[in-house]
Order: sequence, then C-alpha cells, then structure tokens
Amino acid sequence: MSQELDALYQEIILDHYKNPHHKGLRDPFEAEVHHVNPTCGDEVTLRVHLVDGRVEDVSYDSVGCSISQASASVLTDLVIGKPVDEAMAIHESFLTLMQGKGTVEPDEDVLEDGIAFAGVAKFPARVKCALLSWMAWKDATLAVAQPVATLKETS
Repeated sequence: MSQELDALYQEIILDHYKNPHHKGLRDPFEAEVHHVNPTCGDEVTLRVHLVDGRVEDVSYDSVGCSISQASASVLTDLVIGKPVDEAMAIHESFLTLMQGKGTVEPDEDVLEDGIAFAGVAKFPARVKCALLSWMAWKDATLAVAQPVATLKETS
C-alpha cells in the first residue's frame, strides 16, 4: 500500500472517529446486544431495527479506540437501508478483508469507506477492534432474522 493511500485511509478512519454516523441508541428496535473486546476494553451496545427483511436502523453507543469507533460508524453507513441478505454479504466482505492479514484487495463498490481498514488487517491485535461492532451487528440481526426464517421454513 502506498504511503499516500495509507494516509488517506487513516484520514477516513479519523474522520469517522471524530464525526461518528448514527451514534446514539434509538427506538424502535427488535434486538440489542452488548459486546466487549477483552484484549483492549472496547465496548459497544448496538440495536437493530428490521422492517420487512430490510435493515431499517442500526444505532449504537460505544467506547474505545479510534478504530473500533470508526468501524461502527462505517458499519451503519453500509447496512442501513439494505435488505438483510445484502447487508450480511457486506459483513462477509468486511470479515474477509479483516481476516486477510493485508493480502485481500478490498472492493470499494461494496465496502465504500470500509476499505480504509485494509491496513488494519495487518495488525491482528487491531482486527478485533475493527470487527467489534460488526460482530455485534451480526448477532443482533440474526437474533431478529432467524426466527422469521425458521417460521418460513416450517410453513
């Protein structure tokens, strides 16, 4: 990664950290989860509101490093308004990027500002920070979405 690109990515992360999108817990919601990264102490409480298979809202309250805070902000930008299946695909793309140890070329069309975390993937201790809100979102969404899927399968 070039130094200019690395600097741009750091700027994107700092901008989301200083100006977080969708932060603050809101009603209505169907599921709320609380996740902690025990290695650094970062915490997130996250709520999901789904309507007709679409992510209507994601709200959160969190404390932690710039990477975890910026990642939560980017997550909300990427999944709000999307069908759950599409949002889950975005989640998988971000997870693949983070687990790629810096070898995965991110798809900017899918991850948008999430590509800024490509450099974070080279630092295993920071990957958990970047994934904290994403794992919380997945858990909350599955808690809401799976009962519906189960009902559809049995009817």
